[in-house]
Amino acid sequence: MVGEKEKKRKEKKVSDSSKINLEISSKTSERNQEKSNKKQKVKSEANKRIEEQEKEQADAQKLKDDAEEEINFKYNVKVYLSLLKKYKGLIAILMVLIIIFEVSMIADRLILKKIIDQATLFTSHSITVQVFGAFILLMGISYLIIILIRSVANWFKLHLINRLEGRAILDMKKRFFNHIVDLSHGFHTSNKTGSLISRFVRGGSAVERMTDTLFFDMIPLVVQVIAVVIAVFVFDWVTSLIIVIIVVVFLTFSLAINKVLRKSNIEANDREDDEKAYISDVFINIDSIKYFGKENAMKSRYYAKGKITKDALLKNWDYYRWLTAGQTFIIGIGIVALLVLPFMRFMNNDITLGEIVFIYTIYGNLTSPLYRFVGGIRSYYRAMADFDALFKYELSHNEIIDAPNAKELVVGRGAIEFRNVSFSYKERKIISDLKLKVAAGKRVALVGSSGAGKSTVVKLLYRLYDVQEGAILIDGKNINSFKQESLRSELSIVPQDCVLFDDTIYNNIAFSRPEATRDEVMNAIKLAQLDNIVSRMPKSEETIVGERGVKLSGGERQRVSIARAILANKRILVLDEATSSLDSETEHEIQLALHDLMKGRTSIIIAHRLSTVMSADLIVVLDEGKVAQIGTHNELIKHKGIYRKLWNLQKGGYLE
Repeated sequence: MVGEKEKKRKEKKVSDSSKINLEISSKTSERNQEKSNKKQKVKSEANKRIEEQEKEQADAQKLKDDAEEEINFKYNVKVYLSLLKKYKGLIAILMVLIIIFEVSMIADRLILKKIIDQATLFTSHSITVQVFGAFILLMGISYLIIILIRSVANWFKLHLINRLEGRAILDMKKRFFNHIVDLSHGFHTSNKTGSLISRFVRGGSAVERMTDTLFFDMIPLVVQVIAVVIAVFVFDWVTSLIIVIIVVVFLTFSLAINKVLRKSNIEANDREDDEKAYISDVFINIDSIKYFGKENAMKSRYYAKGKITKDALLKNWDYYRWLTAGQTFIIGIGIVALLVLPFMRFMNNDITLGEIVFIYTIYGNLTSPLYRFVGGIRSYYRAMADFDALFKYELSHNEIIDAPNAKELVVGRGAIEFRNVSFSYKERKIISDLKLKVAAGKRVALVGSSGAGKSTVVKLLYRLYDVQEGAILIDGKNINSFKQESLRSELSIVPQDCVLFDDTIYNNIAFSRPEATRDEVMNAIKLAQLDNIVSRMPKSEETIVGERGVKLSGGERQRVSIARAILANKRILVLDEATSSLDSETEHEIQLALHDLMKGRTSIIIAHRLSTVMSADLIVVLDEGKVAQIGTHNELIKHKGIYRKLWNLQKGGYLE
């Protein structure tokens, strides 16, 4: 018995020892695992930092490569001058006013020269007090006349420049806004909205900057230099030559430095565009950012982009240190030269004291236009960079072009035919030999899995893209024979995501037919079952919906979209996933409105929910851009195929 107890104690001891060892081993393992995790985390963070650094370096290299692109100065200047071409008379008057203003700046210095010379004669008793007094009175009157002429010339100069700039900016905005709006769907899907807006706004500022440079800096300097050289040449040709040399050296140095600034200007512009595009993207997707809790991630990315922009701007600004230092040195050398030579001639009695004062004051007159000219050159390069970013869009040609003899489309019965249509996008086949007839007044549904080509069919019908093979016909006529805008204006659509203008509900609905009467708009609101909703709003149909319609719910936006389609009153209607993002109750209500809307119209319905297209006259099942099945709902569910598979999945659910 004792032996058995002893044996149990030993077994318990061994067991306890094993447990202790196991716990120690477990804790050791946990500590090792923790250390391993920490190492892994540190390693992961280090790798992440390395990846971020590599990405920053890659971005920096890309920015450098982008900056290497040369500005098309010749084309940009040509476009800018074309904006001024229609204002030749106004520009001619401006030139006369600038000449008057700049010459007046020399005239008052000439008056000072004459006063000093006469004062010298008076102090040497060569002329009487009466003669000197009469002369001073004459010079005073002359100076007042010059000041009056200069003031009037300056007033009209500024007045005309303001008018010229205002008109040129408006012409530029109209020209490029119209061009960009007319560009194809492919262009707008390939260019960031934020960058487009940024470049468009900067283009307007660049017109103002360029015009200011031309009429405040460049032309006045040319006039001033010619006038100064001629005026000084009358008294001393050597001094006149020195002034010419100083001007040439000053401008050559300044232009050389500004030439280096070209690439940094482009780089700084591109970085600002990229930053603004990112800001636009963030604010547009602010809901997604908040839903996923990615605020800090967005802040970090913005900081990284802001840092790249800062570096590009600093690189650009730092060049001005050399520019300012060099200019100061050149002007100083000029002062020394003009200090020595004229005084040597004065000591030899070759020139008078008044002429020396005239030379110095007129040289001082010249330094201000010189500095303004250099500032104007900086503005010129900046304007050229801004022009280049915008004007290059004019070189983008519309992929969808109207035929030379294109006509206006007027839909009659509204029959649609896709005749052997094939379409590829970037070497990817999307639609292949599509044959489909949609009879007038019938409802045809397009169904299939994502990527089957349903939405592409609608884009081809709207000529957002052109078919590469085959043809699309409306009432037996090829849609390519009609003007694009005319074609689209004869179609009506209720899209999946109705994006509204930041305007009133009334104006958003009237957008589809601006000439509609108020009664017609209000009737469309009623038929879309929007009237009860609108009546509960503070300002009824005059309620502002917010940017992209964010102040309205999804169902309310869809009702506005339906009201638009009702008001448009077109024979052909497209419903592109019109209820897919709505709850069941709202979907049911909107389906009733859509059912009324489709009566008597040729309707193409795109849907994933097959329950919404059961009543369609014809259902077309697409698979990889081809017609896989075609028939009514009752016909298709009786046969094996994609439709029955989709129906069973949606009817029974995905989980068993």
